[in-house]
Amino acid sequence: MSTHSGEPARLLALVVEGADEVLRRLGMSLRYDGWAVETVASRDESIERITEHEPDVVIVGDDPERNAMELLTRIRSTGSRVPILFLADGEEPRDRLMGLTTGGDDVLVKPFSLEDLLARMRALVRRSRTLRGEQPDPRIVLGDLTLDEDLYEVDRAGEPIDLTTTEFELLRFLMRNPKRVFSKAQLLDHVWKYDYDGGIAVVELYISYLRKKLDDGRSPMLRTVRSAGYMLKAAD
Repeated sequence: MSTHSGEPARLLALVVEGADEVLRRLGMSLRYDGWAVETVASRDESIERITEHEPDVVIVGDDPERNAMELLTRIRSTGSRVPILFLADGEEPRDRLMGLTTGGDDVLVKPFSLEDLLARMRALVRRSRTLRGEQPDPRIVLGDLTLDEDLYEVDRAGEPIDLTTTEFELLRFLMRNPKRVFSKAQLLDHVWKYDYDGGIAVVELYISYLRKKLDDGRSPMLRTVRSAGYMLKAAD
């Protein structure tokens, strides 16, 4: 989520790495998306951090010893209702069921796309806040540009802008990270699925689509930084 100034909210994700190599590489991707990230390696440390900081969401990976299941049980035994996303290795229904019945709020089976993971995390945060009586703002606002994550709508200066799904995801990522320059390779990693077989030329193509819809006849917001990449900022 974002404040009305367009600055991305610093939602806190606690990543319990353990022996999970996927989770060890996850922190940087989450930071690019605007999350504040804390990583811990042990069950005891994770309980301590949750008690001290009460993160917005906890991500727990599976491991051969099934210690993750014990951790879920221990977190719930403290009375914490923090949303927990369990990353399961197996495809069997038993793996999904165990993650949910031992205290997890959602289960995502590997392999998964980054966008799918982020969507699950945001959904868990929204649900948690709703249960607590909070009403998070689904809008991201940057200058005269507004994106509504719940309605899947975009407008600039009150004029609706019709975007495809990929254009919407690209714009959402850039709006969560205003004034930050991203290379084509970085955008490919964060907007398209990791198993996408196409090259970075698709990024140039969708940047051109998005620029035409956002900036045509208006003060430009989507900027090209020579030899570096692209960034989105409020119009001058």
